[in-house]
Amino acid sequence: MEETYLLNHHGVKKKILHGGVGPMPHFPPGTKLAFHFQTLKDNFERTVIDDSRKFKRPMEIFVGKMFKMEVWEVLLTSMRVNEVAEFWCDAIHTGLYPIVSKGMRLIAEGKDPLEGQKHVCGMGNMFNYNFSGHPDLEELMKEPQPLIFIMELISVGDPFSYKRESWMMEKDEKLQAVPSLHLQGNALVKQGRFREAAKKYQEAVVLLRTVQSREMPGDEDYINLDRLITPLVLNYCQCMLELEEYYEVLEHTTELLEKHKDNVKAYYKRAKAHAAVWNENEARKDFLMVANLDVTLAPLVRSELRQLTERMREKYWEEKSSYWGILEKNYWMVTEENRSSRPNL
Repeated sequence: MEETYLLNHHGVKKKILHGGVGPMPHFPPGTKLAFHFQTLKDNFERTVIDDSRKFKRPMEIFVGKMFKMEVWEVLLTSMRVNEVAEFWCDAIHTGLYPIVSKGMRLIAEGKDPLEGQKHVCGMGNMFNYNFSGHPDLEELMKEPQPLIFIMELISVGDPFSYKRESWMMEKDEKLQAVPSLHLQGNALVKQGRFREAAKKYQEAVVLLRTVQSREMPGDEDYINLDRLITPLVLNYCQCMLELEEYYEVLEHTTELLEKHKDNVKAYYKRAKAHAAVWNENEARKDFLMVANLDVTLAPLVRSELRQLTERMREKYWEEKSSYWGILEKNYWMVTEENRSSRPNL
């Protein structure tokens, strides 16, 4: 087939090498595209820069999710499933390819794709990448040039046929997902499946904190989101208490109390965690704070303090018994050694 310019995309040419099957797919936002690609220089030798088949698995991108190589979305959404096509792209579309390529190579090696990137804002990252060990990419970064991409579109996923990752979701989607996750967590708690419930609460907290990170601290929306986060964190901590992961409870309740110094439930859960890991003074302090903040819980606090006292007493006698047992054992061992070392008369 002859080369043709893609409509409304200057600097891109397409040549179909193998026709696809079926009708032209629809590509609504969130559609997952799986594909293989090969990247070549536009020179006489058509030097191969990358080949996804060497990465052992197809590439995946999601339509409308700001993949760094934006032109790839244009290329792939012009194709049918199983189609193989060659695209020539002018340098205006390939400037970020070295960054994308290095990330893919590092992932294939099991390394962090951000390795070598300094933390700077905006376009600054373009000038702060370390391409050590990748001279071909360093050359492309210094002198952007036209590239050839040979694409094979393997599959087009239904955006509603798989669980969408949080980074793919819009703000409204994240907020709508939270009540469902909360209810799922509650249902799992009733079944005694605390580990699974904790994951649901944690997922809901991550969604809300992602939304909250885009709000101004102190603004009404920020505060309202915080009110939604707090009970989810407390539910998560209750699951961790049930799973006897006490230091996890201490970490999250302490973080919560730094923001909400009068949260009775946070003090109570932290007190229980302190008591479980033998932090007697800290546990007593938190239990007393519970009673001060809510006098109706004074009987519960008295009961907890009695139990704490009893547990600490038992621990004391266990340790004392163990200590004297060790001393007695050592005494008899030394005595026996002394007897055996005496000369026979």
